[in-house]
Amino acid sequence: MKIKNIVEEVRKFVEEETKRETSFYPTAYDFHFVSMVKIAKQLAEKLGGDVELVELSAWLHDIGSIICGRENHHITGTEIAEKKLRELGYPKEKIEKIKLCILNHRGSKENLNKRNFLEAQIIADADALDAFNNLSKQFLITLVHEKLPLKEARDSVKRKLQNKYNQLSLEESKKLIKPKYEAAMLLLGD
Repeated sequence: MKIKNIVEEVRKFVEEETKRETSFYPTAYDFHFVSMVKIAKQLAEKLGGDVELVELSAWLHDIGSIICGRENHHITGTEIAEKKLRELGYPKEKIEKIKLCILNHRGSKENLNKRNFLEAQIIADADALDAFNNLSKQFLITLVHEKLPLKEARDSVKRKLQNKYNQLSLEESKKLIKPKYEAAMLLLGD
């Protein structure tokens, strides 16, 4: 199967999984994956990363969350990604790099942050950067899913955004998001 077809097959797979009745996050395709993939591809193109590897990793980085739930989704996601990519005949050495991107994309799992190649840094940064593209989603999570009162939700969103900004490993990522970060901090003030 041609690489372009593999990327499209993976995209369709992720879209279908998010829209299933059993999906843990049915809005994730439209409100996270699409924008996160766009950010990841832009960073890969600008920084000279492997765009194909980054695009596939971006589509698959949260698939474990969609199918199995948020806890340990970086681990379940690597297993799901490997199975899907093998089915599509994708090269084993590239599958291994994609698995590392997925395994190490979570900023909240410091012991796993072994992002020792550009594409892994891009995926982790793109995932963090996407939080700034949809603040309403951040409030949805804190107010509806976490059931926090309004002030606590606001403080939680502010802390999450600060953490995400501080976890960025690429200088290009910080430059890209700095205006939105500063605006968010101003709006979420005390």
